[in-house]
Amino acid sequence: MLPDFLVPETLTRENGSGPEVELGRASGQQLLLTLGITRIIEQESLDVDIWGSADRVTWSEKPLLRFPQKFYCGTYCMLLDLTKQAETKFLRVTFKAARWGRGDATPLFGFYVFAQEAAQAVVSHAAVA
Repeated sequence: MLPDFLVPETLTRENGSGPEVELGRASGQQLLLTLGITRIIEQESLDVDIWGSADRVTWSEKPLLRFPQKFYCGTYCMLLDLTKQAETKFLRVTFKAARWGRGDATPLFGFYVFAQEAAQAVVSHAAVA
């Protein structure tokens, strides 16, 4: 059920994936996804993809959404429109970390991915303003 973290704040040095998160009543809605990068070292990149499933067994052939490759700390938001994909009941995040250049080749990222219904995010923002 949303709002929820698709990936809770995590410190990682390798590729991986987050848990399977049930959309509940947010299925078939527009979702606001927030990627927050809280820790990073120089000369590395993070790729984050969002996958969908109707049954937790078969996942989409292609990512439903792909954040542009990131190199810096920050908060990045994207809209995931599921209005034409009402069969999607679960989301899962996969991430790939890479490092190049001098020194240790092991990447290090602190990040999270948060999902909420887009309409709910607008109402919450308007209430604060």
